[in-house]
Amino acid sequence: MATSLKIDDTLKSRVHHLASQRRRSPHWLMLEAIQQYVEREESRESFKQEALASWAAYKETGRHLTGQEVRAWLSTWGTDDEKAVPECHE
Repeated sequence: MATSLKIDDTLKSRVHHLASQRRRSPHWLMLEAIQQYVEREESRESFKQEALASWAAYKETGRHLTGQEVRAWLSTWGTDDEKAVPECHE
């Protein structure tokens, strides 16, 4: 699928300059930028959907962990006394 992209002369010049500095083609640089943007936005959307699902589950069941419980658990990560995930409660 061929797609064209119209950019103003100033941005085009900046892209060409950066591509030259990186020893890459302008096409490679723009493709990389688009891929990174799409991946970042997909991750953001996934995080948002997970948060909404968690909120819906909390509203339905009331089960949760407090911030202090999570911080205490996370503080054990990477130690000899690493704890298992705490159980949620009402």
